[in-house]
Amino acid sequence: MQNIDLKDFLELKYNQYNRSEFITSDPVQIPHQYSLQEDIEISAFLSATIAWGQRKAIIDNAQKLMRLMGNNPYDFVLDAGDEHLSRLEGFVHRTFQSVDCLYFIHSLRNIYQNHGGLKTVFESSYMQHGEMFNVLVDFRNVFFETEGLLRTRKHVSDVNKGASAKRLNMFLRWMVRNDGRGVDFGLWTKIPASALYLPLDLHSGNVARKLGLLTRKQNDWRAVSEVTANLRNYDPSDPVKYDYALFGLGVFEKFK
Repeated sequence: MQNIDLKDFLELKYNQYNRSEFITSDPVQIPHQYSLQEDIEISAFLSATIAWGQRKAIIDNAQKLMRLMGNNPYDFVLDAGDEHLSRLEGFVHRTFQSVDCLYFIHSLRNIYQNHGGLKTVFESSYMQHGEMFNVLVDFRNVFFETEGLLRTRKHVSDVNKGASAKRLNMFLRWMVRNDGRGVDFGLWTKIPASALYLPLDLHSGNVARKLGLLTRKQNDWRAVSEVTANLRNYDPSDPVKYDYALFGLGVFEKFK
């Protein structure tokens, strides 16, 4: 495709898939159940954390986790005692097990009690650095400042080791983008959409390579940087809106 044709194609597919109807088939439906900002943030973060594997299993397990938290994730994070935390025993999504889930609750409690919440952690870091790579580094450091098992650290991507950080970037897309389409929330206004990186996964990576937007074969941070830089050529103010196009083409249209 010529550049102008590719931009038109990406815009077409972005408009096709960035609709409220998209919510019912995506893990973003979990935070859309809530109205309190903190409930949205926490449910979104936990849902994004387990967003790998079959989409139905992701959604089912995210819904199950919300039920175990009494469908009040913010109150649960702040106030759950041992009796309530015991509900999480036996929860599992692939390699994310109950011991990891319990650590996540304790870490989120630390973040909301001692760091002003997820929004403050991310926005303050962005205001300091002005770019997202170091924001992701900062967040991981804050998240793991409380004592826990080494095994749990694999569930928050380490971009310093080249991780693509797909789930964190997806969570940030949900929280930051505000295009009035009803899918992304736009709650975090101190981070511009222009700073976001593509939530690169198998589907979007394969489509991006097919369209000439990505040459790197590995789905790592270098690939994320490459494809996002190329998408910025088409919309520098909101490059990750094309996540809808790439993901939709890969998942729903089996574009190869």
